[in-house]
Amino acid sequence: MDSSFFGQPQGLSTLFFTEMWERFSYYGMRAILIYYMYYSIKDGGLGFSQANALSIMSIYGSLVYLSSVFGGYLSDRIFGSRKTVFYGGILIMLGHIALSIPMGGITLFMSIVLITFGTGLLKPNVSDMVGDLYSKTDRRRDSGFTIFVFGINLGSLVSPWLVGSLGLQVNFHLGFSLAAVGMFFGLVQYYVEGKKTLSADSMYPSNPLEPSDLKKLFIRCLIGLFGFGLVLGLMFVMGSLNIDNFITLLSIIAILTPIVYFITMLTSSKVNSVEKSRVWAYIPLFIAAVVFWAIEEQGAVVLAMFAGTQTKNDIFLSKGLIISILLVLAVMILIGYVYGNKRVQNKKVFNLSLSIPFIVLVLSSLFIGLQSKSIFHINILPSWYQSLNPLFIMIYTPIFAFIWNKLKDSQPSSPSKFVMGMIISGLSYLFMVIPVSLFGTSKVSPFWLIGSWAIIEIAEMLISPIGLSVTTKLAPKAFSSQMMSMWFLADAAAQAINSQIVKYYTGNEVKYFAFVGLFAIVFGLILILFVKPVKRLMKGVN
Repeated sequence: MDSSFFGQPQGLSTLFFTEMWERFSYYGMRAILIYYMYYSIKDGGLGFSQANALSIMSIYGSLVYLSSVFGGYLSDRIFGSRKTVFYGGILIMLGHIALSIPMGGITLFMSIVLITFGTGLLKPNVSDMVGDLYSKTDRRRDSGFTIFVFGINLGSLVSPWLVGSLGLQVNFHLGFSLAAVGMFFGLVQYYVEGKKTLSADSMYPSNPLEPSDLKKLFIRCLIGLFGFGLVLGLMFVMGSLNIDNFITLLSIIAILTPIVYFITMLTSSKVNSVEKSRVWAYIPLFIAAVVFWAIEEQGAVVLAMFAGTQTKNDIFLSKGLIISILLVLAVMILIGYVYGNKRVQNKKVFNLSLSIPFIVLVLSSLFIGLQSKSIFHINILPSWYQSLNPLFIMIYTPIFAFIWNKLKDSQPSSPSKFVMGMIISGLSYLFMVIPVSLFGTSKVSPFWLIGSWAIIEIAEMLISPIGLSVTTKLAPKAFSSQMMSMWFLADAAAQAINSQIVKYYTGNEVKYFAFVGLFAIVFGLILILFVKPVKRLMKGVN
């Protein structure tokens, strides 16, 4: 049994670093893209209006998740997972290179197309390849995915600091170049190490298209492209072809796609009555996921805008306070080590994941203690706040793992966790009503943003992993892979909705935060009424 990478197959190392570098490039780019769009041309930006910048960011995210559906299909039927991931990485790198070229809006929209299709090819398939490293009876599977997810969060955590610092302090295009370099490193190690560590089966499609199927696919693609082009042509003739209406068109497509999927599954002769009941049970959970992701994904849009325009990013902290915070965090890690070391199977990974931040925190506190000044001035770059998402996920994951392990069979059902997640996600936006109501357009403490992120990530721990799990459990046998796409489509639909509502944020901050927050809470309370019916429709699935 191959156990050369922390007790895991060596192939996990290849996929770990591939996804880490891909997330580094994507989250680094995303951390500065909105500022690049609305900063004035004099400041190195494109000079877009804030409303347009917010809408473009949202529809961009929607298209990335929408394209993952096609990425899975191309892997299964045409290219095979290994080639699909490599082609996707190349497109992503080219997208970042396009952004690094100072040619205005042309290269922006070119990069959006390249990165959208590239991420769609890479992201779902690299995760699928991790699962293929293990047999169905291999007990290392869960810990392998834990290591893989740690790589995702590691890349997402570091990139807003590095890419953001270069992009906002030196030049946006240099920041985008660093994102391209990150993806290049990922591609090189994937190509070189993949030959040695990944299965030869991954080079070929698992369910290859027959020549007759290929012809049908080609005809359907032509019809789709013709239909899309016809709509654009009509919009042009009517004088309504502009960026707002084009975004609206894409939003309609992203919202209709999961509806078509649900209708297809519920009317298919391949789905029996029990499976149809489970699909009906999934629908309210899917809608709840859409509402949740709509708020969570606004972290890179609305909260990013708030960080750049309404946050005091120059803060002054005493030496004692900084050291106290660092040492409290170090003690928390130490407590986690003492408790968890006796319970985890893969002690090498566990020790490494905790020892690195512990050493960094202790050394940082010692370094600050040796400084002569008692007050420290810290200038926070707006992009840095994007690291809060992966940071809180890394903090909360062991806590929630402990809670669910402790509760065991008495833990809340999946629908009940969704209810709690909905209400908490709404509270994260109601929390933001407070500083805007008190201080208006004046800049406020960064701790308001940190608090909002801390709240929404609790909701993510209740919805994201639970939703992914329940999606697999409720999937009809004939639509198992397509059902996994539904989870990505929930995020796609959410960000499509965002692209329409974020236009109303600027100038209406209090009303915006209050409306979105209350909507999520009210929906969560309504979902309580559906908990028992959903559990009945799940037909024995827990």
